[in-house]
Amino acid sequence: MANHEAPAPRLTPVQWLICFIAALGFAFDIYSILVFPLIAAPVLGELGNLKPGTPPYNQWVGWLFFGPAVAGGIFGMVGGYMTDLWGRRRVLVFSILLYAFSAVGAGFSTSLPELLFFRCTTFIGLCVEFVAAVAWLAELFPHPRQRESVLGYTQAFSSIGGILANGSYYLAVTFAASLPAVYGGHSAWRYTLISGIVPAIPLILIRPFLPDSPEWKKKKEAGTLKRPSVLELFRPQYLQVTLVTAILFACSYGAAFGAIQHLPRIVPGLPEVAKLARPVQQQIVSVVQQYQEIGGLAGRLLLAFLAIRIASRRNLLRVFQIPGLFIVPLVFFYPAKENLELLKIGIFLAGLFTVGQFSFWGNYLPRMYPTYLRGTGESFAANIGGRMLGTSAALLTTNLANITSGAGPAAKLANAAAIVALLVYGVGVAASFFLPEPKEKLPE
Repeated sequence: MANHEAPAPRLTPVQWLICFIAALGFAFDIYSILVFPLIAAPVLGELGNLKPGTPPYNQWVGWLFFGPAVAGGIFGMVGGYMTDLWGRRRVLVFSILLYAFSAVGAGFSTSLPELLFFRCTTFIGLCVEFVAAVAWLAELFPHPRQRESVLGYTQAFSSIGGILANGSYYLAVTFAASLPAVYGGHSAWRYTLISGIVPAIPLILIRPFLPDSPEWKKKKEAGTLKRPSVLELFRPQYLQVTLVTAILFACSYGAAFGAIQHLPRIVPGLPEVAKLARPVQQQIVSVVQQYQEIGGLAGRLLLAFLAIRIASRRNLLRVFQIPGLFIVPLVFFYPAKENLELLKIGIFLAGLFTVGQFSFWGNYLPRMYPTYLRGTGESFAANIGGRMLGTSAALLTTNLANITSGAGPAAKLANAAAIVALLVYGVGVAASFFLPEPKEKLPE
């Protein structure tokens, strides 16, 4: 950032509260996404009587990964448009309510189609929430360095959401028999899904009373706020950033959904884990996931630290892309099939380089679009590029697992994940050369 900047003003109590609520919102976004990889095997066994490694099993895993992301992408795009049309705060409140009801509904599902429906509505809520929250924060903190820090560090709490999801699942597996029965049983996956409502409660109670974006509100009241348009994103002045950010966002999600999120189904196939009882296997899965989540948190914190120290956004992104290009595929080619302890180290690094990229987009995208188009532009990259195109890597991985070589289903899945990780990281590094550099101030 420029050295001649005036010092950032001190945060007021209301601004601290805004940061806390935003951080909590980002945390429940990732909480919701990362719950399913943990519970996929027991859910498909109980609701569908499906066995791991079989084509129907892989097909349902793919659809439960990809279907909600498609729904979230489509309606998240609409939500981004509504964020520009109706205001940031109003859309944030709506998205939280939708998420809260969906989290409980998913926990009480009695069939795979019913679960798929509630996972879709959950994703719609969180996809809208992310776009609205990023635009809201960017406009509430106009000082460049302060804005970059606020966006970086609040997004770091996304990884806290992942840690909480793993902790919730571990506790649910350990104490399921002591919890109230659901449909006459004590399935840990149900308690894990229902627990997703907990972080939403303070958001529902507090966020309606926080201020809206002053910049958006001023333009709306003055009658100078232009009407947003998706077609505007493809005009010459925005075309390059629209397409390149969508591709790069897709690659970030492709690495997560095409590789990392399949790890809970790979770990039970490790030689030292396969011989253990299923509850113990699931506890080990939770521990390994915790390493990945801690790595992701480290990556987000590193991004927040570097965001105000590396001026070039291309170079900042490559800090995560280039090491990830080599490390993430290697983790799935070897330790994911052979060595639990080495896998813990590898997945920590894979989480650091992959998840750190997600925080990059929250810092970058608000600087590329004006107020009336900010939510729409962010939404296209995040929802069409990331949630829809990027998460299709989950289907690619599960279908590749049917034809790749390997000693068993877990090994085949690991090989497929390695191939997909290499592919999306390679495309991402190549696309980074076309990423436009933003101006320091937000476009008006």
